[in-house]
Amino acid sequence: MRTRSGFLLSLGAAAGFWATAALAADEPVVDLRGEAAPAAPGAPYAARNLPDRIVLSPGADPAREMQVSWRTDRAAAASRAELVELVPAPGFEQRAVPVTGTSIAAISENGEARYHKARFTGLKPDTAYAYRVLGSAGFSEWHQFRTPKPGPAPFTLIYMGDTQNRILDLGSLVWRRALLQTANPALMLHAGDLVASRDDMIHDDEWGEWAASGGWALASVPQVPAAGNHEHIERTHADGSEHYQLGAHFPLMFALPGNGAPGAEATTYFIDYQGLRIAVLDGTSALELGTLESQTAWLDKVLAQAPGPWKIVLFHQPIFTCARPRDTEILKKAWKPVLERRGVDLVLQGHDHCYGRWTAEQGSTFAHEVRAGGAAQGPVYLVSVAGAKMYALNDRSAWQPDRVAEDTSLFQTLEFTQGRLVMKAFLNTGVLYDGFALVKDANGTNRFAELPDEVPTMRRCNVAAALRTGPEAMAGAQGPDGLPCSASFKD
Repeated sequence: MRTRSGFLLSLGAAAGFWATAALAADEPVVDLRGEAAPAAPGAPYAARNLPDRIVLSPGADPAREMQVSWRTDRAAAASRAELVELVPAPGFEQRAVPVTGTSIAAISENGEARYHKARFTGLKPDTAYAYRVLGSAGFSEWHQFRTPKPGPAPFTLIYMGDTQNRILDLGSLVWRRALLQTANPALMLHAGDLVASRDDMIHDDEWGEWAASGGWALASVPQVPAAGNHEHIERTHADGSEHYQLGAHFPLMFALPGNGAPGAEATTYFIDYQGLRIAVLDGTSALELGTLESQTAWLDKVLAQAPGPWKIVLFHQPIFTCARPRDTEILKKAWKPVLERRGVDLVLQGHDHCYGRWTAEQGSTFAHEVRAGGAAQGPVYLVSVAGAKMYALNDRSAWQPDRVAEDTSLFQTLEFTQGRLVMKAFLNTGVLYDGFALVKDANGTNRFAELPDEVPTMRRCNVAAALRTGPEAMAGAQGPDGLPCSASFKD
């Protein structure tokens, strides 16, 4: 029986952003303990003897490479998966081959655990595979995935904004509606702030809720996460000054391609999927950790070398904001010219806890007028939110975006067919809220088209614009569903 070797991700040495505790003299241990907060009663998110938190991620070329991460109790010393080309006969597992991975020990308020990663290489395009991963008491169930075709072909993916708070309680409603409603999603994209990483829950419980929200789908639908500011932890220096560092859970939870920008390799990367290149950036690292120049140069290179017709860029802090008084000017100055020059189709973002869609910085009226005059469409900018935390719309929301929503949880699908990309934004009830198509000609130029479907009136809280002077203006405001508006103002 042949063995495929896994990959070694030297977590402590390469990343250097977490503390370690010595549970064994011969092994480094990642310390996942966070801010003081009560653990969930009964420790439902403690590691056990069968694998959990199984997350499938695409390689840079997912037609030939996939990666998987999982967690076990500390007793599972071996990092092993089994992989097989899937056939309908139940005896398919007789052909499975072992895949050796790597692991690192960890400790959290939920106790000891071990995090594992394995890499599936040499895969065949457009082929169904099954895999399972090992815990101390045995293997997980079999999970399946299909590798993409080697070139452009139709597919659909899911894009989610921030989940962050009340992840399993409310955020799972959006996740599961998206998975139920989207036929065979190829990928699932997350625009950052997957968790809160603050003091209302212990961090390990938050990641336990995140994994429980997606359940088995995380192991079968490749996950493409961007890191948000809440994936980074605020720490205090001895002199009292504060700084950001990437939280220790993020690089353990995901086995990412590792082909990103120098200085931000743990959170930036790109993948190619059936004619689409997705570049993932880290806005927090760019703003707080000195990697803006590196990420900008990397983005320009990655987009210039895109082999297919479609380009998407995914990151957290938005270029244009639907909630905050000011745009993210540093990122806007550095990244917007690259996005436009390199012909990016969509820019997918989060952070604002509202919904917005922009086709021109000068506003929706200008966008309609120039398109009516025959102008091509540049990058379309999207901001969305999946979770329970909401921000009020800013004053520019009345004229700059084409469409907005307040106090509203959504998910989005992107449908790629030959020369056509269709974006649909759905409410957590599954109702279509917004949508458009980009039609690409032979020269790579996009034409914008609104979808003919009827959509609801724009969802806003019932607060007069003149009263939007601070959080107190929302007191007693009615939300779009007749409930008290939950959106708060963002300075």
